[in-house]
Amino acid sequence: MAGIPFSKTFKSGGFIFVSGQIGLKEGTTDLISEDIIDQTHQVMNNIKIALEEAGASIEDIVKTTIYAVDLTKYSEISDVYVSYLTEPYPAREFIGVKELPLGAKIEISVIAKKK
Repeated sequence: MAGIPFSKTFKSGGFIFVSGQIGLKEGTTDLISEDIIDQTHQVMNNIKIALEEAGASIEDIVKTTIYAVDLTKYSEISDVYVSYLTEPYPAREFIGVKELPLGAKIEISVIAKKK
């Protein structure tokens, strides 16, 4: 999103930091849907694209932070999240928040290190 003062990815010390991603349709400021499962899939796809653009892959993730506005959706979010990864899974925090940008229900940021 133009005019916002952050980078989608930032490389430092062999790590790739991916800024928090929400479930935006590619190239827009519109959420994919109101559904938490749809948003989680879109977030994971956005992370995958960001990592590929930075020369890495989703398999290179070592740390994840998940922010969700409804912690009762923990299982649904985790099921989608895990479907994109393989063991050993990255370290992770799952944090409940009051609200997220643009009315998103979930935001995920990651740190990756190319293996």
